[in-house]
Amino acid sequence: MKNVCIYLQVHQPYRVKRYGLFDVGHDHAYFDGNDATDLNNRRVLRKVGSKSYLPGAERLLDLLDRHPQFRFALSISGVALEQLERDAPDVIDILRLLAKSGRVEFLGETYYHSLAFFYSRSEFEQQVRLHARAIERLFEVSPRVFRNTELSYTNALGAWADERGYLGILAEGWDPVLGGRSPNHVYRPVSARRTRLLLKNYKLSDDIAFRFSSRDWSEWPLTAEKFGQWLSAAEGETVNLFMDYETFGEHQWEDTGIFDFLSTLPGELLKNPEITFMTPSGVIASLPDRGVIDVPHVTTWADTDRDLTAWLGNEMQHAAVGTLYGLEARVRAAGDAAILEDWRRLQTSDHFYYLCTKWSADGDVHAYFSPYGSPYEAYKTYMHALKDLEWRLRMHERFGHPAPAALVLSDNS
Repeated sequence: MKNVCIYLQVHQPYRVKRYGLFDVGHDHAYFDGNDATDLNNRRVLRKVGSKSYLPGAERLLDLLDRHPQFRFALSISGVALEQLERDAPDVIDILRLLAKSGRVEFLGETYYHSLAFFYSRSEFEQQVRLHARAIERLFEVSPRVFRNTELSYTNALGAWADERGYLGILAEGWDPVLGGRSPNHVYRPVSARRTRLLLKNYKLSDDIAFRFSSRDWSEWPLTAEKFGQWLSAAEGETVNLFMDYETFGEHQWEDTGIFDFLSTLPGELLKNPEITFMTPSGVIASLPDRGVIDVPHVTTWADTDRDLTAWLGNEMQHAAVGTLYGLEARVRAAGDAAILEDWRRLQTSDHFYYLCTKWSADGDVHAYFSPYGSPYEAYKTYMHALKDLEWRLRMHERFGHPAPAALVLSDNS
């Protein structure tokens, strides 16, 4: 029997609006642009909700109704959940119906879709707890499998997951890490006693997520029948298809046929009696592990490098991250809920992704996702917001909160 394990990632950041140097000390609403031409997060969320989240969820619910064997997993960042509750509650309603089916697993992650594990373990753990509480509140389930931001993984994270009692953790099935082995098995993190490691089959996943609509691809058009043949021929016991939920309707538009592909794929695969669908925890419960995977250096699912260089590959990115986490002690000492929330929203990994200066195919992907004209524009915007956050901390340290009104307008140092 071969398992198909699908995991879909839902995430939308709070993008920093067009925020200039002269806004520092005056405007503390970094994420709430009102002009129709600004980086309005409400507008983006509603657009993606109508193009992807809602029609995708409706098709997934239909698949659960039509195919009792169909199962999959969702991972939804806390900042995405906040925006969905506020601006697309109909999406939350249908996600609750998916949860009530008992055949959709909700994974754990950091609430703010951050890189906190690599900079502040205490902040990381607080964000994981915040996310777990949000999932329990909305969907009445507790995450048992963990996936870190951007599928970033290293031995230390596997050890952490094992210490915290997670059944499993997800990672990229990157060839140099596998050393000739197949990603289509259950593995074990280094030193783990209980936690198991599921690896993304990036070739088959990316056939859907990235190549589906490419007319330059030798396999275009991709049909459910063709993909089913590839999956049936794949070696191993579990084929892990991990991708962004936004693949359906946003990254691959409806007119590409992506929703028809989604609606027909499970039925096509289930024509083979040797294929079934499993959630990550189901795979872990039903299959033995095939040995240890050693990942001493960080892997991710991004770019051709599959490392952290999409977020930490140049001096701008290191300066932004270093400045941000360098404020942690002062943020916590301030005890101001608004400052803490803004600091955490500024941790979202997308902010650093927009600063990437890679070129060629990787650069094209970064440019597609960025709402800014260039990485340099993104850097200036982000650092101005950080400068204002630091200004607020200085005011709090000098005068308490709120700062004297006269200083709000005059002290911009």
